This record gives sequence, structure tokens and C-alpha cells, in this order.
Amino acid sequence: MARLPRLVLPGLAHHLIQRGNNHQPIVLDDEDRRQFLALLREAALTYKVALHAYVLMDNHVHLLATPAEAQGLSRMMQSLGRRYVAWFNQRHGRSGTLWEGRFRAAPIESERYLLACMRYIELNPLRAGLLLDDAGAYAWSSCAHHLGRRSDPLVTEHSMFWTLGNTPFEREAAYRELLEQGLGEAEVRALTDSALKGWPLGSASFLQGLAAQVERPLAPRKRGRPRKMPAAD
Repeated sequence: MARLPRLVLPGLAHHLIQRGNNHQPIVLDDEDRRQFLALLREAALTYKVALHAYVLMDNHVHLLATPAEAQGLSRMMQSLGRRYVAWFNQRHGRSGTLWEGRFRAAPIESERYLLACMRYIELNPLRAGLLLDDAGAYAWSSCAHHLGRRSDPLVTEHSMFWTLGNTPFEREAAYRELLEQGLGEAEVRALTDSALKGWPLGSASFLQGLAAQVERPLAPRKRGRPRKMPAAD
């Protein structure tokens, strides 16, 4: 079956996942991590992509981003991949690919899933067992920014984050409460499946709106043969 074209729509938030080849590390130490994030910031600025949340793990990266242009995400990730892999290979005396194919991405409905996706991304180190209880302690994500512990130059705060309060203190306190609530298994599964499979995530009305703009399917087709219609009398 032919691979569906990636669905990217300007002005909408997208959840991106890029994995290391065969789940191998994409960073080996803090110098790698700093270089990766520096190149990510340059690429995002160059190709007009607003980064709302991120987490850099040892063998994959999650991003929540809004492109201003249709090709913004692809160009950002191509630039990042090309420059970072060349740097990484030279530094570590290796050659060949670093990525497990192309990056995965899907648009999400901001009103329903933006804050959930932020938590999904920033709670990743806790789900992986790297931290006990404080997601903001992980140095390589946007969580500390959203909790007011540092100002992160990678982050462009989404308008949905601003709905959490009228002041930075109110927003940070409200977001801290959301992090403490965590996410249910169904939300985690929905966000994971959406990004990995490329299906947009949102309400029926959101999907109907997208259907009017694009030609590709927005959900997997039901399995099995089509039901036969009864013969006309």
C-alpha cells in the first residue's frame, strides 16, 4: 500500500516524533544535546516554525510546533537532520544514517489537545523512569520554561498556554497542577498513535474542517469488505 503523504497545515499545531535508527541513541552526552537544540532553534527560526514544547531523549525527540508555511516542518527537520548528523558523525567517528526513516507528524486540535500534548511531551522523562516526580528537573525539555524556572529561547508559548492565567505566575501554577494530574492511558495512546501513524487528532468538527482542505484520508479505513447494499425491488 502506498505511503500517505504527510499532512502538514500552516497555522495548526503539530506533534512530531523523530526516532533514532533501530532505537539507537541520537545523543551520547550533553555536548550532543546542546548542539542538537542549538541547530533545532536555528532551523525553526529560518523556516518560520514556532516551537511550543519539546523533549530530547537519548534515542528520540518529540516536538510540538506550528509552521507558518506548508513546507516549514519538512524544511526545518531536513536542515536539522543534515547538519546535526554530519556534526554527530564527525565528532564520534561514525558514518551512515542516524534516523529511523522520516519524521512522523500529525496536526492536533489546539482547543482540545494542545495542553495535553504539552504534558505528554514534557512528562516523557517520567514515563521513561529517568525522574521520580519532577518533570521540570529534566534539563533537555521545555518543562522548566513552562514552570517558570528558566526562560527557554527555543519556546514560543502557544495561545492556549496563555489561557491558563492572566500573569506568568498564574499560568505556571495552573500548568504545574496539570502536570501533577498527569495523563490517562487513553490520552497517551491517542497522542502516540496520531503522531506515529499521521492521523490528525481532534473533534469531529475539527476533522470535518480539515477534510474540506485536503484530499488524503484523515482516518484509517475500516477493515473488511464493504457491506453489500440490498438489491432494489
